[in-house]
Amino acid sequence: MSGRDLRALFSTNDRGLTAAEAFTNRELQWDLVGAALAEHLRRIADPGFSVEDLEAARDNVIVFHGVGGIGKTTLSRKLEAALTGAEHRPVQWGEPAWSNERFLPIRIDLARSAGTDFERLVLTIRLALAGLGRPLPAVDIALRRYWEHNHPGEPLEEYLRRGGLAGRFGQAGQQQMQSALSDVAQALLLPGTVGSAVGQVTSSLVRALRERRQTVRALAGCARLADLLEAEPDLEALSFYPHLLSWELARLPADKQVTPVILLDTFEDIGDRTHRDFERLLQRVVWLMPNAVFVITGRSRLQWADEALQGQLDFTGPAAWPGLATHDLEPTHTTSSADGRARQVLIGDFSPEDCEDYLARRLARDGQPLISDDIRRVITGRSHGLPLYLDLAVMRFLELRRSGRTPTPADFDHDFPALIARTLSDLTPDERHVLRSVSLLDAFDLALATRAAGMTHEAPAMRLIERPFVRENRFGLWPFHLHALIRSTIRNADDQTDDRWSPNDWAGAAERAFAALGEQWSTSPQDRLLLIGCLRQGLRLARDFRLGLDWLAGAAWAYVSDSIWEPLAPPAPNGPAATGLETAADALVETLSTLGRRQHEHRERTLDRLTAVIDSGLLPTDLHEMAVYYQAKAQRDLGHSDDSRRGMQLVADGDGRLAPAARRGLAHLARLAGDFPTALATAHTLGWSGRHHRVEGDVWWVQAEMHRAATAYEAARGEAEEHGVAGERATCQAQRAFVLAFTDPDVADDELELAQQLLSGLDLRATGLTTQIAALLRDAGTTADLEDRATILRTEISIAGLASVEATLELAMAFHYAVRGTHDQLLATISRLREITRSGDYAYYIPIAHFMGGLDLPTGHGSQARWLDGEQPTRARWHGLVTARRDHLRTAP
Repeated sequence: MSGRDLRALFSTNDRGLTAAEAFTNRELQWDLVGAALAEHLRRIADPGFSVEDLEAARDNVIVFHGVGGIGKTTLSRKLEAALTGAEHRPVQWGEPAWSNERFLPIRIDLARSAGTDFERLVLTIRLALAGLGRPLPAVDIALRRYWEHNHPGEPLEEYLRRGGLAGRFGQAGQQQMQSALSDVAQALLLPGTVGSAVGQVTSSLVRALRERRQTVRALAGCARLADLLEAEPDLEALSFYPHLLSWELARLPADKQVTPVILLDTFEDIGDRTHRDFERLLQRVVWLMPNAVFVITGRSRLQWADEALQGQLDFTGPAAWPGLATHDLEPTHTTSSADGRARQVLIGDFSPEDCEDYLARRLARDGQPLISDDIRRVITGRSHGLPLYLDLAVMRFLELRRSGRTPTPADFDHDFPALIARTLSDLTPDERHVLRSVSLLDAFDLALATRAAGMTHEAPAMRLIERPFVRENRFGLWPFHLHALIRSTIRNADDQTDDRWSPNDWAGAAERAFAALGEQWSTSPQDRLLLIGCLRQGLRLARDFRLGLDWLAGAAWAYVSDSIWEPLAPPAPNGPAATGLETAADALVETLSTLGRRQHEHRERTLDRLTAVIDSGLLPTDLHEMAVYYQAKAQRDLGHSDDSRRGMQLVADGDGRLAPAARRGLAHLARLAGDFPTALATAHTLGWSGRHHRVEGDVWWVQAEMHRAATAYEAARGEAEEHGVAGERATCQAQRAFVLAFTDPDVADDELELAQQLLSGLDLRATGLTTQIAALLRDAGTTADLEDRATILRTEISIAGLASVEATLELAMAFHYAVRGTHDQLLATISRLREITRSGDYAYYIPIAHFMGGLDLPTGHGSQARWLDGEQPTRARWHGLVTARRDHLRTAP
């Protein structure tokens, strides 16, 4: 190609239009390599550079990464050819500034199919240097010793011949490696028979090096040679031998100087993000050869600059690898980034900026982009970075102009059916069938893809996942997913292919995929990650294809049982059913979405959404009661106690799955009204399903019986652990930390730490706020910033719409002011409590605040709460907590 887009040029009569060639050549990547090599040459020419400096940062790595099938291997091969000689360089790639320098490209394929192990990698690098025509005795003796120790009876020459390395690099390297022994033996004046034994030569050489004999002065300059020869010649030692290679290269005479450029392709095949054994050895090679340049191509960014990998790799962090710590270099750059060190380059799908740049340059007149800004933005958004989509959009632009219309942004707000034909063109019929089936799924594995396609064998799915439009996430629940644009196009564009699907075909595939998800969940119903994944995909299929609930009902109950509340809502549907509730699946999606979102929305919003579901009447009885129960909880949180009581009673009378929880809710409502005897009596009847111990704790702490409450919460936490309910366990521990924060700040500190650990990974907004209030109680009477922290908390609580938590926060502040003896601030807090508890719920917090401060109650207020053992004992206990905290602060160091 000459750089002209002939299709574009032959699509118009406009001779003033210029069209740039699409998606080939990788000139920008070549420019980056050229700039990096030029910088490398300047660095190693610096008088202060030393290959034996093992602490200096490394900038000798360039990384090209991107999705499979995008041309990384082709790029690696082109770079190898271009560095071999100008005659092999693609004509589109310009003349580099360093054309007179000597580079030695060494390309190594790390793909599993290539069978490259670490031994082969090191030997390949060594043999590639044989063309220098110079002996490299330091590394050759070490390699000989390693080989004899680890491969007794297998001549190295035979291994090289059988593995193809001898044919690739010739005999010179083998001869140099063999002669190294003889040369050293001769220098040491060893007998010929002894000189042929690697062990004898190396032991004698080590002694000579240690004794600084003149006979080995040529090798004595390598300070670490003796140490390496004395070390056990295992794989670990082998990974340090490249230091010897680097040292040998550095001492070559000027006319023999060469810079190795080692191209490591298919880097993703040396392991994964958990098993880094090969990567650790390979990284050591890169670090120990600072005078070589390494060009790495693979699917993922190189993580060496991530400090979190410390301990898994030898050299980590941005200080060690400054060029790897920056963001991906954008293809619009022709050199490294502003700091001169950017060395990670994303190839493949374009970033939005790359898409806009490509579209601006693709068609031009008089040096100005032909495609307007607003059209470029629409195309970029629809493309998902796929180069093919950009290409098709450009051709559509020219087609519209040819028809006499001026293109508008709306002309590009759709998928291209041509993408389907281009995607399916080289697939077998079975692979096409699997592709359409998995387009219904966000992610899949081989079993799910096969089942969704209705096939009895996995071979078509196995072939499909090797295609470049199928992405792999090894750490995902299901490892594979389609490129977003390909998936969208297959699902939504008009499909004119010969084997296109009818609506019934799509419905059948949806039913199979839905059933397959249910089967996968049923195999491991206790696996929370699997449950969430199946629910997210199953809810979408059931909603979009109007399927029955089937296994979704059981999965919904499993979802709410742990009180973790991961987000579940699938994307909004398209078409006429995009609004409103029309099926049971619509109602269930809305219910579970609301329950997950209630941790992030005001309770009024939660109440409105659940009310709409209940009014629709679409859910079966048990799931309808689920919506009613959580509606009643939202009403309670908002202070609508009468409405909440009616909902809880309805669910309790129904005697369904949530009846024990509803009875617990009624006990909570009794406690909110200050009827503590009734609440405690009800708690004794609830059992584990009604969370009896937690309800008991809730009653005991407002009596200032903190140790009894803490014991109850501990028992509740233990039951939650036995039943494997993570959310309940965290809630009980948070409550335990809260009550102990009144009595012992040191103990509370430990309990809070445990609560925060148990909350990790859970989405429990109210419980998280409880831990923050507990931290305030722990610090009551001390820290100067406590009021500022309370102000921030008030804002968070207001956003959440949690009236109960708001009252508890003010009670905690009342404790703080009572401990400090600040009468005016305590009265102001009591005033806020009076406003918050105007509905009657939590009104007993007002007398508790008076008890704390030793204040008399307003006339008639004392009879509103039914304390378990009367008002005076309760008053004494609350005031005792305040005096105990004052004593603690006086005696604290």
